[in-house]
Amino acid sequence: MREPWNTFVEGDNLDVLRALAKVGEKFDLIYIDPPYNTGSLFAYHDDRRGEDGRRAGRHDAWVAMMRPRLEAASAVMSDRAAIYVSIDDNEAAHLKVLMDEVFDERNRIAQIVVNLNPKGRQLGNGFATSHEYLLVYAKDARSCALESSIPDAVNERDFPLVTDDGRHYRRLPLRNTNKKFNPATAKSLHFPLWGDPDSGRVAVESFAGAQEIWPVFGDGRPAVWRWSAPLIAARPDDLMCRRVRGKLGERVDIYQRDWLSRDASGEARRKKLTTIWMAEEIGSTDSAVAELKSLVGPLFESPKPTGLIRRILATMPLDARVLDFFAGSGTTGHAVALANVEDGARRTCWSVQIAEATRPGSNAAKAEMACVSDITRARLRAVVAAHGNGGAQGLVERGLGELLETSGNAVTQGA
Repeated sequence: MREPWNTFVEGDNLDVLRALAKVGEKFDLIYIDPPYNTGSLFAYHDDRRGEDGRRAGRHDAWVAMMRPRLEAASAVMSDRAAIYVSIDDNEAAHLKVLMDEVFDERNRIAQIVVNLNPKGRQLGNGFATSHEYLLVYAKDARSCALESSIPDAVNERDFPLVTDDGRHYRRLPLRNTNKKFNPATAKSLHFPLWGDPDSGRVAVESFAGAQEIWPVFGDGRPAVWRWSAPLIAARPDDLMCRRVRGKLGERVDIYQRDWLSRDASGEARRKKLTTIWMAEEIGSTDSAVAELKSLVGPLFESPKPTGLIRRILATMPLDARVLDFFAGSGTTGHAVALANVEDGARRTCWSVQIAEATRPGSNAAKAEMACVSDITRARLRAVVAAHGNGGAQGLVERGLGELLETSGNAVTQGA
């Protein structure tokens, strides 16, 4: 039987993570939106922290709560996995240090600024904060499947040149334009090429009609190439030699043909994502509230927009197994279903949420949702009703005890 798009587990996420590790579950992508440290008490009280944990300062207590969970998360990550963690200014610095320790700073991929509140928070003193952060780490950067690009961000108008066979491209200097990279800092990339500006041919060795060309900055100072000699030798058709006019007059230089499509077959080009994600691209807190309201009502005060999660999903393989162990309102499971409906992929998601009491007097409490996990469950059930489950059974709910007793491969009867 196919694995369902969404599986829900109610319980303390530390216990669940350890149970998942025991039964050998592995995930390719983890996204979490942990409780931000506002000085209030955590729902995740760990008696295992003991008295020292409770006496510690508020930052220390928050880190003490997160450390074992991140360590347990690392144990269920596949070799190709990545983890994204949402966080605000209160703990961003502490979280970065913690994740450097747990995952190794060599596996840090990015710190992304996420603009979820374009108007800015108007309450309180100081600036109107309009952003949060995403910290991104790999299980192992050498084997991580994350691709920091998406296919739908490329504008064809940025590639105005066309070859005789109809392929669009733009010209990029083969010279590295960043002056931090020069013969002193990148000695191996400072070497001559040979080019003919009349035919456009480029080679690593001399040929009839060619000129010797060294990489130089516009002011004539020595520079370096972006490509190594073996790469240039392997891709001569992606390079061209041409005459250019600069501050010091006319010279001959080498350019890369940067194609709109990756190859002649027309495979979709992917554009690198920047480290600032704007609300108009991924949605906002307001749009996230509206999404949730359309499914189950206004039951959660600050959910994440599905657009944010869908952008994260776009950086990983189409068959990624996803885990969110601070599931909250269930945005991640919702986003996985939406992405699967759109592209026909077979992503799956496990959502874990503790039975944390909803705030007295809140919309959730008035709707007789006693726990946040009730909201998670209601949303994921509504997602199945609205979007199906790819031919598999509906939302599967699993208990902690069952995880400990099974191999992790059997699919149980769902809700």
